[in-house]
Amino acid sequence: MKYVIGIDLGTSAVKVLLVNQHGDVCAESSKEYSLIHEKSGYSEQNPEDWVKQTIFALKELVDQENVKPEDIEGISFSGQMHGLVLLDENYEVIRNAILWNDTRTTKQCDLIKAKLREKLFKITKNPALEGFTLPKILWVQENEAQLYEKTAVFLLPKDYLRYRLTGQIHIDYSDAAGTLLLDVVKKEWSKEICDLLNVDIHLCPPLVESHAFVGNLLSEIAEQTGLKQETKIFAGGADNACGAIGAGILTPGVGLCSIGTSGVILSYEEDRNRDFEGKVHFFNHGKEDAYYVMGVTLSAGHSLSWFKDTFAPSESFEEVVENVNQVPIGANGLLFTPYIVGERTPHADAVIRGSFIGMDSAHKREDFVRSIMEGITFSLNESITLFRNTGKKIDKMISIGGGAKNDSWLQMQADIFNTVIFKLENEQGPGMGAAMLAALGCKWFATLEDCSNQFIQISKSFQPIEEHVNKYKQLYEIYRDIYPQTKEMNIKLKFFRE
Repeated sequence: MKYVIGIDLGTSAVKVLLVNQHGDVCAESSKEYSLIHEKSGYSEQNPEDWVKQTIFALKELVDQENVKPEDIEGISFSGQMHGLVLLDENYEVIRNAILWNDTRTTKQCDLIKAKLREKLFKITKNPALEGFTLPKILWVQENEAQLYEKTAVFLLPKDYLRYRLTGQIHIDYSDAAGTLLLDVVKKEWSKEICDLLNVDIHLCPPLVESHAFVGNLLSEIAEQTGLKQETKIFAGGADNACGAIGAGILTPGVGLCSIGTSGVILSYEEDRNRDFEGKVHFFNHGKEDAYYVMGVTLSAGHSLSWFKDTFAPSESFEEVVENVNQVPIGANGLLFTPYIVGERTPHADAVIRGSFIGMDSAHKREDFVRSIMEGITFSLNESITLFRNTGKKIDKMISIGGGAKNDSWLQMQADIFNTVIFKLENEQGPGMGAAMLAALGCKWFATLEDCSNQFIQISKSFQPIEEHVNKYKQLYEIYRDIYPQTKEMNIKLKFFRE
């Protein structure tokens, strides 16, 4: 039996999966690392922590499983998007990595919008947001000029990790699309953007496909992990692209609902000319010559965990949500908006905050829980509405994450999204997508679709119930009224939060 390894470099931990040719996860290991918050709005990490913990995880994986190292044929990667790693001419790290959730770059985003205007959407198909890589580069250029002058190349987190394992510098298209420097359709770095913003295009690393072979393990890494130096290394992709691959989002009409701390609605796209006017993210897929569109709810599962931690800290999530199916649709007239840390799609608004609308003295805890679950799902449905308004069809959706752990919530998604919802037999997320890219690179399969058919199995499906669909349509229209009617109030309340 042959094996591949998928490495998922997340924000709080690295997770590695050992997967065989049947798609079975034979072993896994996870190692955590810390965030660095020097100031409010700053979020950084030491790239060396990624390397050390990945080596530990790989060694643990090899040690714990009765698998010969020579039978592990390939490794690929998934990683947190947008983070900035700066390297000097010797490829040494210049400063801590600035992460996707760092918000210091509002000024630089305004500069990008002012200088690029309509060219931004035409070239990158995405808005300028603080999380992206280009604003971070401009911030370093302005605030740490000496460090910027030393920079020879920038990388994203998983690409730096891969460099340390192979000695080779590359970035794949799916991660490059999240920098605001890539011409998404032409699949090349945009000289026009670089020139307009005085960024040296030579700082941009060589571009490759996600399944591309990029080298073998360095001898010292092989020695430290117990793997063979001949192990093939493949580029990998952005976490959302790999999450899509790992859930089988590889054909038109199929969408992904991922509810974790944040929530993601993602849909496969082949029409590179479809215009979303920057209202949703449009990125290159990990599948060659394909794309995906994505909307984000900032506080999806976080809204539910906030409620549990605040009002039921000693109870499990299962206990908190166990009676939700006994509450009728609409939570007895209670609506919740999950804007408790601001919102992303369709309202890119850092000031807006959440609301419970319709509270009365008859409401019980389970009413609040159901209203939170419905509010999260309504917010995600706003992304689906944006997709459908451009003519996209979404015939079925795969649900993963916390939102797939409760059958009542899965039925709620089917009813609110008005589409069939599928639950996976063995959900492994971006790490499985990375393993599938390695399997494709090792030529186990001719296509990612063939790999998906072998690796990914459906365990349950949930059909929309017409009566429920009609009720939720009415509630959804009320929900959509809340944002415009509370926006101005939250601007005024901001003074009292500071």
